[in-house]
Amino acid sequence: MRLIAENLGGERGGEAVFSGIGFALEQGQALIVTGPNGSGKSTLLRVVAGLLPQAEGRVLVEGGGEEFPSVASACHYLGHQNAMKTALSVAENLRFWRAFNGEGRLGVEEALEMVGLAGTGHLPFGYLSTGQRRRAAIAKLLVSHRPVWLLDEPTAGLDKASEERFAGLMRGHCGDGGMIVAATHLPLGLEGAKGLVMGEVG
Repeated sequence: MRLIAENLGGERGGEAVFSGIGFALEQGQALIVTGPNGSGKSTLLRVVAGLLPQAEGRVLVEGGGEEFPSVASACHYLGHQNAMKTALSVAENLRFWRAFNGEGRLGVEEALEMVGLAGTGHLPFGYLSTGQRRRAAIAKLLVSHRPVWLLDEPTAGLDKASEERFAGLMRGHCGDGGMIVAATHLPLGLEGAKGLVMGEVG
């Protein structure tokens, strides 16, 4: 399976943000997207996820078969917002996403344990701290299996221990043949990842 972007262009508010972006990821590979604020990192991820239309070019998945026939079906998207309802419990939120995105290799309690939130499933999401909310959102990646993780500043709000735990989860995902595209200002602990710098001239 491969994730391919060819000559991608993206817009924000009708203005071109980037153009001519291309990359190809094989199973087990990661791409780290860096660049200054406003260079289009978040826009690129949203275009790849299908949340924004591409101004030019195309994104496709090769070899996804019947299970993952499209890019949208193959991708998890973790943006700046955690996309969880504050009034629902942590477990209720995760069960919703599991039903929406499909079954995964881990159950809700197992996923919470993997992100260091064992025993918090009964709590309203709104009771959690900023870092705990981010970890609960990361657990969404684990309760449903999607081969491509699109991550926008995924470690925002995490302490050092949580960053290291998440790095292990990302390495495990790639080790299982998954792919990651991550926009970040911070090192993510993914040795051997490809790099893409947005906003470079020439």
